[in-house]
Amino acid sequence: MHWTTLHWQGDALTGQFQILDQTLLPEQERMIDLTNVDDVWVAIKALKVRGAPAIGCAAAYGAVVGARSGEVSSVSAIRESLLQTAAYLATSRPTAVNLFWALDRMTRCANGYIGSDPTDFLACLLAEAHSIRNEDDAMCHAIGLHGAALLGDRTGVLTHCNAGGLATSDYGTALAVIYAAHESGKQIKVFADETRPLLQGARLTAWELSRRGVPVTVICDNMAAVVMREGKVQAVVVGADRIASNGDTANKIGTYGVALLAKAHGIPFYVAAPSSTFDMTLEDGSGIPIEERSADEITHGFGRMTVPAGVSVYNPAFDVTPAELISGLITEKGVISPVNSMNVKAMIEGGFSTNQDS
Repeated sequence: MHWTTLHWQGDALTGQFQILDQTLLPEQERMIDLTNVDDVWVAIKALKVRGAPAIGCAAAYGAVVGARSGEVSSVSAIRESLLQTAAYLATSRPTAVNLFWALDRMTRCANGYIGSDPTDFLACLLAEAHSIRNEDDAMCHAIGLHGAALLGDRTGVLTHCNAGGLATSDYGTALAVIYAAHESGKQIKVFADETRPLLQGARLTAWELSRRGVPVTVICDNMAAVVMREGKVQAVVVGADRIASNGDTANKIGTYGVALLAKAHGIPFYVAAPSSTFDMTLEDGSGIPIEERSADEITHGFGRMTVPAGVSVYNPAFDVTPAELISGLITEKGVISPVNSMNVKAMIEGGFSTNQDS
């Protein structure tokens, strides 16, 4: 059974932008309308839409929502509204580079428009947002095909957080690898870390894998070492929110620990991400901004007090896994291995055709 992560219905002037509210999963499956820029900002900040590629797609559609929110009788007024919207949405979350990449594309589209018809201008902006979504879909399917070749039949795969269709426009990054292997007839069993403190693995990864018919077992984060030692895991595949030019990778907090465990147990550790997640301006992972989220996510997780009042909390949302712990970076263009600056540059700066069949 399938679902829609995000969706635009109608034209640029009167259409509606909808997302699947992921904070309600797995109990409720509800599409919500994002009718203004504040709605989009809150949806990104509050993780109603999450995952680097999906955040980028949401920001692109959010830019259209913002562009039409003010005076729409002139191209210049629409352009000014879009630029203000882009600056505002960029403040929602700092780590996922796809957010800034998508907003930059929408800004360049707006600045590059040379016509004088406001309706046509809005239509061009919406077409650019659709292109960002469609390209993400094509890249994710290509990632799946490249990554599936790395998994043998009867493979146990451990994944951390959610990097599936819920985190992208449709197919996923890390889970795209699993979906493609499963669809090719390979027997794949997934171990999904629950992923504290917001349980994206237990709530989201397990939800969508089960919906697609892929066998999945949820484990607590601190059980990863045991299932590795017991020989139940032959590969680890995770997603990414930002990758530096040397291959250092920021992903959901706890990923670094999983990488260390995989190294200790001789298990390959793969990162799956589109080229839009690479930040080639950063020499290494030390420059990746790490979002720190509210202490309430830990002290009052899911409505219950679990930490004594007055106790300090440290809640970074991401950590950085060094390139030397990564067996391969699975992109839409191919697999980068060994992971180093030279190989990243060669792969990411090359072209990509959505018609490739490898």
